[in-house]
Amino acid sequence: MRMSNLHHFTEHHRYCVSREFGLSHVDSRMLGSVYQPMVGAFAISLYRLLFEHIPAEAIGYSAVEQQRRLFMTLGVEPNEKGRKYLVDQASRLEAVGLLATCRIYMPENDDYMYEYELMPPLSPADFFATQHLTLLLRDKIGKFAVLSLREQFWNREPEEWSRRSIGKENISLPFYDIFQLNTHVIDYELEQALAEVATVRQPGFSENGEPAIGYSDIILRFPRESVNRVHVEKLRFDHTQMGVINYVARKYELGPQDLCRLLDEDDVFTPDGEVILDTLQHKASQHFRQDMKRQEKREIAAAKVVSLRSAVAGETDDSNILQEQPVEMEYYVEVPPQFLTKCDIHQYNMMLRNEPYTRLLQTFFPGAVPGQLMDIFEKIDLNYKLSGEVINVLIHYLMTMVASGGDQRMNRNFVEAIASNMLVKQVNTYEKAVRYIRDQSKVKGKGAASGSSGAASGTRQRSYAKSGGRSGKPEIPIVLDDGSAGTVSDEEFAAMMKKAAEIKAGKKKGALRTP
Repeated sequence: MRMSNLHHFTEHHRYCVSREFGLSHVDSRMLGSVYQPMVGAFAISLYRLLFEHIPAEAIGYSAVEQQRRLFMTLGVEPNEKGRKYLVDQASRLEAVGLLATCRIYMPENDDYMYEYELMPPLSPADFFATQHLTLLLRDKIGKFAVLSLREQFWNREPEEWSRRSIGKENISLPFYDIFQLNTHVIDYELEQALAEVATVRQPGFSENGEPAIGYSDIILRFPRESVNRVHVEKLRFDHTQMGVINYVARKYELGPQDLCRLLDEDDVFTPDGEVILDTLQHKASQHFRQDMKRQEKREIAAAKVVSLRSAVAGETDDSNILQEQPVEMEYYVEVPPQFLTKCDIHQYNMMLRNEPYTRLLQTFFPGAVPGQLMDIFEKIDLNYKLSGEVINVLIHYLMTMVASGGDQRMNRNFVEAIASNMLVKQVNTYEKAVRYIRDQSKVKGKGAASGSSGAASGTRQRSYAKSGGRSGKPEIPIVLDDGSAGTVSDEEFAAMMKKAAEIKAGKKKGALRTP
């Protein structure tokens, strides 16, 4: 228990106890014979006292009480000396894996509350297979006493039985040979009810069962001499920043060590200690891409020796670290042909809205995602700032278009043209993206229909032009003298000559007046 200020750990502070196991006779014997010589009788008494806060036939959480109960029951004075002693005993239990202490900050009271999470003692086989615990017990009671204790926990098999163990055959029946489950109907109400009544969370897991990186995982691995050490220490009570860090870690499959390496780099934190999401994502993306390249090389080398089926079968599906967003029925999209045997329309649309694009791309390819394709969507994510759910709808639209048998290829210019069109039209939500691809499909269908009719008429024009030998320009009619016009009489001809003479005389007078 790390306690820098004893005023943060007094008899007035509140606490609760949580556990999800019960103690068997073997566990009680392990506590008394193995753990007690290592941590002392007082620490084991503290462990049993915390265990009794919850009824023996139940698991979960205890009621919230003041730590005055611990001090009075254990006979410890509530002064500085007593607090140090109680902290030291709790630390002993934590060191051997029997206790995990969490401190919760309550801003409304500007105070702390403590949660004591009890862990079950190890079984004899697991304990004596753990080297550091066995060596600690040896230092406390001696080597021969350790060997004697180990022999006391085992009853050897009969001699005549051990001779026949070579030909032993397992003839047990598996579960599905006896029982059959109705897997065609998913009871969402039952799953939701079971999740709501769950009282104890698995250690090291978030509420939805996804592995989460905690503050302790980061601070234990972070270098003390780092300039960013001050900013990382501020993350202890900043749950928002820890959520952002966990989202990036899950999106790019980062472990605690990789995450500490990225947080130790420059320009990751602002001067005020806030995490710069864009910078962290950029660095995490570079690490993710490099790791992908190394992984591809390792897989190519391993494929020459063993099959990759075991690696594919060992992969597990992870849910989103963030809370899943539902999809309304009117915005459902059709399931692509390659997913018809893998999931139904409900599961596919939930995956389309909640999964990061890096994981969605992996589901479309049986092996590794092509690097060029990953580069395209990485640029759209980091540079164009399209939201993750919009990028997923874009991936669905492109994959469906290519799989439908069209001539369009998924190149960089084509994908970026659609992404830029989405940006111009301010497509920033899942619903807008679904409406956008539906409108595009309608426009494409109308264009194909008009194009086919226009192509047919154009073919007729071209064939007519070739057959007639005429040009495509419009023909202008020409007036021809066919001799059908009437003749001029003598009177009309005399009047015409007179008019011509007057015009000629008028031109001469005008020429004489000119200087």
